[in-house]
This record gives sequence, structure tokens and C-alpha cells, in this order.
Amino acid sequence: MPPILERLKSGSRIAIIRLRSLGDCVLSTPAIHLLKAHRPDLRIAVVSEPPFIPLFEENPDIDDIIVPSGPLIRRWKPNLALNLHGGTRSLVLTTASLARYRAGFAHYRYSLAYNIRIPRAQQILNQERVMHTAEHAASAMFHLGVPIQTVPRARLFTSKKWRDEGYAVIHPFASAADKAWPAQRFLDVAEFLRRALHLEPIFIGGPGDDPAPFEPWHVEISTDLKKTKSLLASASLFFGNDSGPAHMAAAFGVPVAVLYGPSNPEIWAPWRTESQVLHSPAGMSGITTTQAVEALARLKVIA
Repeated sequence: MPPILERLKSGSRIAIIRLRSLGDCVLSTPAIHLLKAHRPDLRIAVVSEPPFIPLFEENPDIDDIIVPSGPLIRRWKPNLALNLHGGTRSLVLTTASLARYRAGFAHYRYSLAYNIRIPRAQQILNQERVMHTAEHAASAMFHLGVPIQTVPRARLFTSKKWRDEGYAVIHPFASAADKAWPAQRFLDVAEFLRRALHLEPIFIGGPGDDPAPFEPWHVEISTDLKKTKSLLASASLFFGNDSGPAHMAAAFGVPVAVLYGPSNPEIWAPWRTESQVLHSPAGMSGITTTQAVEALARLKVIA
């Protein structure tokens, strides 16, 4: 039987379900681009939670954005519902879509609910190695019928730029304590960026992050990802913990240096941008300020 994309008529609708987290949402955009480039006649909707919707806005590959609601997805009438998330809620939404074709990875729980079960990325790509998150999402498209090819960079779009002057974005916060570098070391790096690279350091964070340790510098705490997109799009450089903003910066082609503790960089490294990865599996404190400064000095800063 031919792949599903060969069976879908022109103008068919595909609902792609990609619930949290920030990094996963960003790294789903290469897969979406591969799908749209292969079948530009298809209408593509992304089902995403409201805080993450700005990540998909202004993207020419995406025709509609839907909040996670069974009735709203059904009203959109998808021919294919593709679950890129894999959790229970996304499974319910996939089923509730009433799409004729329901696709999800076979190794996820409750895969019997899908009538298109997607193998592991290693099987699809015929490479038994650790797969990057972007490759994992793209492999779903390859299984559906997109020709196997190089997975492109993530794609974020913004019509608003922060400003033209050179500045570096620093993201010192993390989702867990073991993923956070010591605050004083970020302050030392900020001083290096201003003194040696002539870049103004701008610290960024989200709701619940405490800006107090970094207030000698410019700090932007925002709940609006639109604002974060515009700030990152114009940056000359990014430095920070392994986190969603690092993947956002990489999507704009910004040179990045990212710190990894327990996370596996093979899965979560910056994708398709100039980058430096600093990894200390024993703990973030194992990465020294000197190592960070040397990594930043190796990057080709955007003028």
C-alpha cells in the first residue's frame, strides 16, 4: 500500500498535535516544513496550548493554529491527525478529531488507537544511534511519505525586531535545579561579553524566574513568547542553560553556546546553527567560567 501522503487528495487537511514543551514545539517545525514543502497543496493545522502558540505564528508552513479542544479539531475536519506529542491528552485529542487517519509513534502507550503506527526513528532512517529530537519528529514525516532527506533548521518567524544594536541574550534559568549553572558565573560571562566582545548582555526569563541575582544588568522577564522571539531574532549571540530559548535562538540562526548537565546533547543540542556545547554529566558546576568564555570566543558573532 502506498504511503498515506500519496493517498490524500489535494486540499486535504492534516492536524499536527504538538503539546508542550517549548523546545519540543520549536523542534517540530523542521518536520512541518518538510511536510509542507513536499505537499504544498495540503492544509496544515498545529494543535498547541496557548502559551506556545506564538512559536507557530507567522510561519508560512502553517495554515491554522488550534487550541487543544476535541470539538474545535473536529470542526476543522482533518483527514489525518498526527500525534507528535505522545501523551495521554494528545492521544485523546487525536481520537476525538474523528480523522479518517490517525497517526502516532508505535512505541508510545496506547498505540492501538492509531491506524497508522509510526516506527522508531532509527528504523525509518536505518541508523541505530541516538536521534536528535528534530530527527525524531522528521522521521514521522518520512514514514508518511516525505522523501528521506536532510532535516533542516527549525523555523521561527517574527515581523518585529527588537533593535539593531549588537547585544547578547543570556538565559540563566532552567526548569530544574540540576540544569542550572551558578548565577555568579553568568555574571562573569556577562562582563566578558561587554568587555571583550563589545556586546550588551540582556538577561531573559519567564514567569516565576527570579531576576534579582542579575539586576545589575538589563533583565527582561516576560510571559509573552512574541516578545522573546523578537528579542532573539535580532541578537548577535545567545548563551544559556539547556532550555527552550536556546532552541528558539538556534531557529533564528543565532550563534549559541549552551550548557548541559544531565541532558543528553545528542538529543537536545542546538540544531543547525553555529554552536558550542559545554557538557558536564556530573553536574553543571563542573563547567567552569573559563570554559564558557573560551567557547563564546570561538563563535562567529553576528555583527
